Amino acid sequence: MNTTTYAFSFLILLSFLANVFSQTENSVSFVLSCGSVNSSTDSDGRVWDLDSKYLKSEDNSVPSKAQFQDPSLPSTIPYMNARIFTAEASYTFSVSPKQRHWVRLHFYPSSYSSLNATDAFFSVVAGGVTLLNNFSAYITAEALTQAYIVREFSLSPFPTGKLDLTFKPSDKHSGSFAFINGIEVIPMPELFHPAPVVGSVHQLIDAKLSNIQTMYRLNVGGNYIAPTNDSGLTRTWYDDSPYLFGANVGVTMDAEKNLTIRYKETPEYIAPIDVYSTSRSMGPEPEVNANANLTWVFQVDPNFMYVVRFHFCDLQMTKVNQRVFDIYLNNRTAQAQADVVLWAGSGGVPVYKDYAIYVTDAPGDDQLWVAMHPTVSARPEFYDALLNGLEIFKLNDSRGNLAGPNPVPSPMLVKAQAETPRAFAPSKSSLHARMIGGAAAAVGLLAAVCIVAYRRKKRGLGEDACRSGWLPLYGGSSRTSGSKSTISGKSTASSHLSTEAVSLCRHFSLAEIKKGTNNFDESEVIGVGGFGKVYKGVIDGNTMVAIKRANPSSDQGVHEFETEIEMLSKLRHRHLVSLIGYCEEENEMILVYDYMAFGTLREHLYKTNKDPLSWKKRLEICIGAARGLHYLHTGAKYTIIHRDVKTTNILLNEKWVAKVSDFGLSKTGPNLNHNQSHVSTVVKGSFGYLDPEYFRRQQLTEKSDVYSFGVVLFEVLCARPALNPSLPKEQVSLADWALHCQARGTLEDIIDPELKGKITPECLKKFAETAEKCLSDHGVDRPSMGDVLWNLEFALQLQENPDGVKPEKDEEKELQLGSHETNISIYQATLGLGDESDVSKQQSESMVFSQLINPKGR
Repeated sequence: MNTTTYAFSFLILLSFLANVFSQTENSVSFVLSCGSVNSSTDSDGRVWDLDSKYLKSEDNSVPSKAQFQDPSLPSTIPYMNARIFTAEASYTFSVSPKQRHWVRLHFYPSSYSSLNATDAFFSVVAGGVTLLNNFSAYITAEALTQAYIVREFSLSPFPTGKLDLTFKPSDKHSGSFAFINGIEVIPMPELFHPAPVVGSVHQLIDAKLSNIQTMYRLNVGGNYIAPTNDSGLTRTWYDDSPYLFGANVGVTMDAEKNLTIRYKETPEYIAPIDVYSTSRSMGPEPEVNANANLTWVFQVDPNFMYVVRFHFCDLQMTKVNQRVFDIYLNNRTAQAQADVVLWAGSGGVPVYKDYAIYVTDAPGDDQLWVAMHPTVSARPEFYDALLNGLEIFKLNDSRGNLAGPNPVPSPMLVKAQAETPRAFAPSKSSLHARMIGGAAAAVGLLAAVCIVAYRRKKRGLGEDACRSGWLPLYGGSSRTSGSKSTISGKSTASSHLSTEAVSLCRHFSLAEIKKGTNNFDESEVIGVGGFGKVYKGVIDGNTMVAIKRANPSSDQGVHEFETEIEMLSKLRHRHLVSLIGYCEEENEMILVYDYMAFGTLREHLYKTNKDPLSWKKRLEICIGAARGLHYLHTGAKYTIIHRDVKTTNILLNEKWVAKVSDFGLSKTGPNLNHNQSHVSTVVKGSFGYLDPEYFRRQQLTEKSDVYSFGVVLFEVLCARPALNPSLPKEQVSLADWALHCQARGTLEDIIDPELKGKITPECLKKFAETAEKCLSDHGVDRPSMGDVLWNLEFALQLQENPDGVKPEKDEEKELQLGSHETNISIYQATLGLGDESDVSKQQSESMVFSQLINPKGR
């Protein structure tokens, strides 16, 4: 398509939108930065106006500024300023009486003046429609592990032409107040129409008659789409990968350059062309696809009707019956024999389909499962399924209410927060404090579900306020587990354990575990992950441990349970977390570990109220983790590939010693005696850390761990997540953005502000070069973990002695004792099995290793 054609199409779109939005003279957008004293522009170039002129009265409100700027905020505008309400107050907007309007509310739960976000419980009502009730942005941000919260609503026309937006502090909490950082009121075209109800014959739900909350909006198979890149409706679209469930995550594809996407019956504003230009399908293996589903899982509020919108545009097929599939919502058939080409008339033409489903409040019914499966009975040419975009909308109930409950954090978390004064924004990482392994981190979809899926309680904090969010939870893994079977009420997991693993690992009785956790008392919960809950416990009278318990109502985790025991029972190293034992009685799967007092590395880097780590301590932690990984790759009997290296799987004990954890995805490396260079396996790991070569070829090597560790190094340097979908497209992936900045010589612009001026240029150069080499696109171009360790130790010396590292006389003699390979083998000998008593020996050996052969590093 040439420039003229693009320009013509763009003019047509502008003309159409102008016609839609000019139904009345009152079709005006309001984009307000609340509490600001001047109009401001955000990082996307959007201008935010003052809110004061729309307030009915300023008597009950004051402007305020956040005392802390979370590094994951997409922009200071509108989040660093807020309007605080100490009593009921309202905004009034003049709107078109004939149009629907987006109402978007932006919240950043920080400390404002002398007020703490933990005390903010309030309701928001728009023209008589309850949007939020007893809402706590603080609790919601904690549960969703987000720094800020966005709530988007689509409201029916207001015949009076007036929209009153009322904020009211809750009367259920002493000292409560309300706050808001940003408000958008934007006219929109009618996007909704009657949708068939899943499971009910001939029943339709007319969403046009409802007020609606956006729960999720995903660019399936594609990247984050900013409001400025939407099709004129300023919507935000997120990556779908955190919500994928199961081993079959499918494959993604982009439209070919010579393919023109042609809107026909579907209006161009329904979704931007970027949504229809990318897709996710099941992949090229018909035998696998015929016995699998492509599945996503979402957390939702029960007792509401939902409309699920599927966006399709077939970028490959051109004929009917080439790709036919069934669509399921919560295991009910929403659409049989879906054929996108049949619906659209040809390939490259967008279509969308809506289906409605009611989610009850029965146990376990606070999730919405979306699944697709090839319609084998239709005998299509290809056994496959396809999706380009997905939106989930919640419809108001019979009372005009859209509010759901707040999430309920762990009682132990609430207690810890009460004991620690909050000087600034709440720590999203604190949810995972003092947990073991990656099980307590946000690990992909299962973790996203577990973190958010605290059951609705009839008492306690925020009983009636809103729970669900539609910002995705990133930083997760696409891990899956085997199924669990039982014989006589006892898990069969132990039957698959080797005799050696059983003999090396202590077996706990369930009675011991229950005693150590006060019968799994919820007050002892210190984290929730994909495997289940993690409890702080005591064994043998006074030994503190972390106890990871598989969800008893889940049929997942046997494979990870077995792998963890098999791996860790045979490994002993200062920089690997220690598995003490396990329990598999009465259908339980429980792992017992050393207790790591300082939690995960990630919770000391960002989204936290903990004191920032010094650069030296960060280096020492990286060196410790590198030693652990180097031992896995070279010091054990076989090469062990961790496969899930990330900052939540690097734990810190009370002496700041770093230990690599969570071996549920680990694999034994290739057998070099049989000339194997890799292990062929299904791709598993964490998005943002995945080795692109492993992802493309499904061939795993130890260099996949090296790539993930390179992301960790940049995460330590920049103090930001591996994936941040709220940033501009080119900055979403830390690995890509850091490499871009390194190539342009602007890396210093993105490092943690706490570190600026505190890293010597020589050290920064060596550290950045090491991380850059780890992120090489091809594994053969990446260094070994031994080389990475060498260079990190050298970087530490450059930090402490920037004028140059000179070997001492004794070390110069060491250089003459043997070849490079001999000295390396001497060092590797120190990586053998041993306990904490070997620490001093390892440390002394590593002092020699630091300057062997090449005092300049390599």
